[in-house]
Amino acid sequence: MPDRIRLDGKAAVVTGAAGVIGRATMHLLAERGARIVAVDRSEQELQNAIGDLPASAQALAVSADVTSEDEVADYVRAAVDKFGTIDVFHNNAGIEGDIAPITKYSLETFRRVLDVNVVGVFLGMKHVLPVMLKQNKGSIINTASIAGLIGSPDIAVYTASKHAVIGLTKTAAVECSTTGVRVNCVCPGLIDSRMLSAIVEGRNPGNTPVPNERIVERIPARRLGQASEVASIVAFLGSDEASYVSGSAYTVDGGRIAG
Repeated sequence: MPDRIRLDGKAAVVTGAAGVIGRATMHLLAERGARIVAVDRSEQELQNAIGDLPASAQALAVSADVTSEDEVADYVRAAVDKFGTIDVFHNNAGIEGDIAPITKYSLETFRRVLDVNVVGVFLGMKHVLPVMLKQNKGSIINTASIAGLIGSPDIAVYTASKHAVIGLTKTAAVECSTTGVRVNCVCPGLIDSRMLSAIVEGRNPGNTPVPNERIVERIPARRLGQASEVASIVAFLGSDEASYVSGSAYTVDGGRIAG
């Protein structure tokens, strides 16, 4: 059966492109025919990520800090200069910050997490939306988290930031509701990644590594998610198959929230 979820010719911008979810998303979007603009802070990591794309992929790497409005405007301009449009925007860059209770959390790190996870998402939408609204089409997919739907110990600031991403997503979707632009977010659960490892280790400093069975025992699916499974939802939301979907927060969590 042919794959209906195609993105042939669409120009897709992915921030946080050198991370595990960003890489998986870029790879899948490229496989499905999208032209890729990869955005991350590290030029070297970006080049490595671009190098993993299918040989036939058209791709542009843009080094940028998502907390800088000038640099966000630059990556949007570079995308339009290269491909003439932005059809899909995976607004994905994010950090976990320190792993600590609120009473021990530094104000400096608190502000840094909000700067990347909230201001970065806001600035991305602020500068991409005019491009999409002018052409009256496009799909924005913000990366939130199941931490944006529930509370969780020792990651209060990350949790607050992801609640904010869901709020920004829903507000932008309402503002665009009479146009051809859609705005949604994905809410990954426990994904096999560097970030998850950092959170687990931060909650158990100096102790024996937590066995995988302990980590997944509260997940109904009884396993960690894979970045490719998040990428599949992003690809769907970026495609014309999701033409009536806007303002939604898609959980990709093996039933964690349901359970």
